[in-house]
Amino acid sequence: EAPRQQELPAAGRCSPAHRPRTVANILRELVEKQQLSEETVSLLQAQFSDLPCELHSWRQMSEYSPEMRQFACILHLYHVKAYDYLRKILPLPHPYSLTKQVSINSFILNVWLSNNEAAAGFSNAIFLDLQEKVERGEQAYRYCALMVQEMSLQKQQEWDPQTQSLTGFVDLGAGVLDADEAPLASEAIILMAVGVSSPWTAPLGYFFVNSMTGHLLAQLLRQTITKLNNISITVLAVTSGTTARGAETARALGIRLDPERIQCTFQHPPGSAHSITYFFDICHALQLIRNALQCFRKIECLSDTVQWQHVVELAALREQRVLEPCSPKSGRPGSESYHLKVNLATMLFSEGVADALEHLQKLGLASFQNCSGTVRFVRFMSHLCDIFHGRGPYRRGLKGPLLAGNYTKISQLFNEAKSFFITLTDSMGRYIIRSKRKLGFLSFLFNVESLKWLYVNYVCPEGTPSHHILASALTLDPLELFLGALKQACGSSGSPTCTVFRAAYHKLLASCSLAPVSPHSGISGTMSSLDISLSRRRDLTLGSIRAQINPGCGRTLATEYPCCAGLLLHGSALSNALTDLSLYAQSVTCAAGIVAEQLASDLQCEACLASLFESGESRLRCGSVLYIKKLGGVSLPSASVYHITSILEQVLNRYGKVEDSNKNTKLWHLSLEQKVFQELLGENPLFPTLTNHLFDRELCINNHYTILVKEITRCYLNIR
Repeated sequence: EAPRQQELPAAGRCSPAHRPRTVANILRELVEKQQLSEETVSLLQAQFSDLPCELHSWRQMSEYSPEMRQFACILHLYHVKAYDYLRKILPLPHPYSLTKQVSINSFILNVWLSNNEAAAGFSNAIFLDLQEKVERGEQAYRYCALMVQEMSLQKQQEWDPQTQSLTGFVDLGAGVLDADEAPLASEAIILMAVGVSSPWTAPLGYFFVNSMTGHLLAQLLRQTITKLNNISITVLAVTSGTTARGAETARALGIRLDPERIQCTFQHPPGSAHSITYFFDICHALQLIRNALQCFRKIECLSDTVQWQHVVELAALREQRVLEPCSPKSGRPGSESYHLKVNLATMLFSEGVADALEHLQKLGLASFQNCSGTVRFVRFMSHLCDIFHGRGPYRRGLKGPLLAGNYTKISQLFNEAKSFFITLTDSMGRYIIRSKRKLGFLSFLFNVESLKWLYVNYVCPEGTPSHHILASALTLDPLELFLGALKQACGSSGSPTCTVFRAAYHKLLASCSLAPVSPHSGISGTMSSLDISLSRRRDLTLGSIRAQINPGCGRTLATEYPCCAGLLLHGSALSNALTDLSLYAQSVTCAAGIVAEQLASDLQCEACLASLFESGESRLRCGSVLYIKKLGGVSLPSASVYHITSILEQVLNRYGKVEDSNKNTKLWHLSLEQKVFQELLGENPLFPTLTNHLFDRELCINNHYTILVKEITRCYLNIR
């Protein structure tokens, strides 16, 4: 063996036993033991190749150099087992010490992965604010849900003159990994805590990464849960995207995704008695189910057949004129003329689509015969969506909060869901839940089990802390609302650089309030949780399906105002000459119809769109099918839209006599809007069909009801 041993150093093939005990060689051993990936080792070697390995160089944690602390944090986040192995060789701190916190002026701080001034890592300011609220006894902040989402970054190295350092590298809160060979960051991982019984939100921090893995994300989640536990906040649930990475993260936490043996909770700390449940984002899951229906075309569902073609035919249904007998209440003989039209703002998986399919089937349209299976599937998915999108304590039925009193009704639906999703098959008899298109269905099945677990453990038992749970806190909607404001603050349509991201995050954090979210908070702008939910599901509407079928015939905004509407323009000679009140009323009606059509072309809310047009009393419940009356080619508006435009015309006649040069100023428009609202105060209630819809958003004055009035006002003023 002597000659062979002499050859090894010359050839550079030193065995592990004969290698110098340096950090680089120990990391190489971990690769050979398959405890670290080549990519992780390359990252660590580039940054920490000069770290000493001798025991005397590694002192107590309080004396660790910043580089030693950074090495320990990074290695523990990337691989726990590798960290435990290295602790046998080097005196690395115990894993608990990485989240150990110290008290400063009676407040708790984590000094390892936390930063100030909106730098990467956990935000000290947010955790201090949360701790203050808990110590004041505010029970709404004792329990929360945790959610995580990524945002793509532009890979770019930049010099920061403020910090006198290079930016654009990986940063997990322990310091920038800025070696020459270190990779640039490609993603930002954002973590947020959300109240489960009160709609408060807290952006906890962000991390710059190069290649995100489920294991790293799971470690960041565990670190976050520990930090929240240390300030007496209990995490009940974790939500991630319905993606391959989300599934990988769930498995890394200890979740089992087998549809026959679902394990929807994990323990933290590992081996403890405290369990936390896991959720996949519902919006992502719905998109995957839509994709599956498109690909399979037909799905067998409990002796019924679900056909994608029925949905396609509904979305593609063109406006057509129909004659309907006059209702007995009208007292008029004969029939009335309507224009049958599809409400393109209707969500695919909604009661509106189910009702519309049934209605068109009763009308005898050939394309909608034998659609009972599709109706049943869409209606069942609609009921599940109502539960998971429940927002606000003022909602009713399935859309309301999760209460102990409604558990019986919801549990029956949940029990049906299990047999429903497991038995779905394609046209060849193969189970969907085992196919390559399974993730959307599996996520719904998994979320049902998770919600049942929350019900049983935190809502139903006597003496439990949560009397109700807002299901919207278990989706990514609150985090997406924050990300929308963050992207807007970044200022560009593309992916931001690390420097731009940090500046935007700092700006939002400065205006962040942990009070329950309102549309007036700086962090959410003018959007509510309902608005962000509608925006995220915009590609799940009938309008998006029509655009897929025929991209040139989607929902388009009418840019021309038809002259045949007879609009009486204030100040014109013709207008001054016409005094016929009936003609004046007809003119306002047509103008109001134009306003309704313009707003309908871009509204995302099904209920608001339907409220714009006049409809017969017998036609109020036809789902996404609208029966609209027309006059001179223009849709007749609802009584509420007509009333608002009448007030607008009166305001224009009274206050609109100003110089033409001043009519286009924003101040003049705002003054007219103010006058309109003054006139409307004290009048009869508007939009009676939206009384319940008033509570679909946060209980505040700036909801869909008032927004609709403002949009009608602005649109009419622009036309006039």
